[in-house]
Amino acid sequence: MYHHKSYDLHENWYNQHYPTRESKIDYYRNNKLKGKLTISHWLQQLFFECLDPLLESGSHHWLTVGDAYGYDAQYIISKGGSVLATDLNTDFLSIAREEEIITQCAAENAEKLSFPNDQFDFVLCKESYHHFPRPYAALYEMMRVAKKGIVIMEPQDPISKMPLLLFLVNLLPTGSLFVNKLWKNRFSFEPVGNFVYKVSEREFEKFAAGLNLPLVAFKKINPNFYFKGAENMAAQPGNSKFRSIRLKKQILDFLVKCKIIPGQVLSAVIFKQIPEAVVIRELEENGYHIVAIPENPFI
Repeated sequence: MYHHKSYDLHENWYNQHYPTRESKIDYYRNNKLKGKLTISHWLQQLFFECLDPLLESGSHHWLTVGDAYGYDAQYIISKGGSVLATDLNTDFLSIAREEEIITQCAAENAEKLSFPNDQFDFVLCKESYHHFPRPYAALYEMMRVAKKGIVIMEPQDPISKMPLLLFLVNLLPTGSLFVNKLWKNRFSFEPVGNFVYKVSEREFEKFAAGLNLPLVAFKKINPNFYFKGAENMAAQPGNSKFRSIRLKKQILDFLVKCKIIPGQVLSAVIFKQIPEAVVIRELEENGYHIVAIPENPFI
């Protein structure tokens, strides 16, 4: 079946680029900060800072899904949390454990996690959900093994946030050449074999309402400025490339704040139980907006 082929391609992807144990070790050692903040690290921090309201509210037990290199888990550890890093295989993650980037790892398929219900306080799926051939199967599995909630960080689907584009799509004939040019990423696929499944606030609201969950929180960020070589370039004001990226980000942040365009990435927190008031306050201070889901009156 198609989804089996997709997972097979993903499982072997990193070994195609880093086929030997030595090449994987070199990857980690060459990507250490070496005493300076790189542009790549600066961009990743934009993602990780979205976790701070949850990490600073107490020491929790986390699961990371699709954490190929273990860097998601590394950030959680740096904030005092305990975490199990998982990916389709542990070829890279086992090296990360040896390099003391993470403390524990396991091979897991997001569609059929091997853990009992409510095993972890939170589950993090960062930049991996769009790779899943059956993302909703994974979404329900992540929610099953979480006790407090899950965090999804993924490219945002622009259509629901751009009424004019939606109007034109509905007005013009299906498959119109003009529509395809206007909405270039309507059907986008990556070399590793997946359709890029972008997310929206509305679909997570519906997911929460369907399961009678109490609360969702959303934050829009603009971190998609990665380029080859960003790992070795310092994020310093004297660097013209970094200045250009920071300026572009500031412009996008302003346009998102004015609700003119959607954010590049949506950080969504779906709670299984209502968090403490201090967590809600810290989420709001971090830039999240909170959506309370009404209870189903018929259950």
